[in-house]
Amino acid sequence: MGKYLVTNKIVALGLMVALNVVLVRFASVRISIGGVEGIRIGLGNFPVILTGFLFGSIAGGMVGAIGDILGFFLNPMGVYMPHFTLCAALTGVISGLVLSCLGREKVTFAKLLVASGVSLFVTSIILVPIFLKSLFYIPMWTTVPPRVVSFCLTVPFYALISEKIGKSVNISFGDISLYGKPN
Repeated sequence: MGKYLVTNKIVALGLMVALNVVLVRFASVRISIGGVEGIRIGLGNFPVILTGFLFGSIAGGMVGAIGDILGFFLNPMGVYMPHFTLCAALTGVISGLVLSCLGREKVTFAKLLVASGVSLFVTSIILVPIFLKSLFYIPMWTTVPPRVVSFCLTVPFYALISEKIGKSVNISFGDISLYGKPN
């Protein structure tokens, strides 16, 4: 097949972008702190993380970045800040990289738990509160505790659903790539 993008894979990535936009922008609870979205509760990161698992870190990063940019134009809250697009992209990149480092030969719930946990810890618990503090002067003590609670609930859920999706469509996580060959 060479290095040509396969049409069905492009469609799958487009669907992941659309799912990300809907879950982040329209199916999440947003809590404003000082006129700025300080906390968002929802499952919007799941399509980005799942894309990182299934298609690799580059595709996960693309879905995160494109989803964030499209979501901003469809439903903005405040001014566009590329910092948060970087976080969205890193969510997919890190999840794919960590799963690759742990080994894609036999993907287990534990590997998916670690990969999604590392990804969300770096972006949601560390980077987003730092950006909120530096850009909008929102103290980290107001944003980190609810993010930790959300982290503890969503990471096992993301790992479980990712494992169920992988089993239900009868794939191993190394069988799908953008170029039609295993990663």
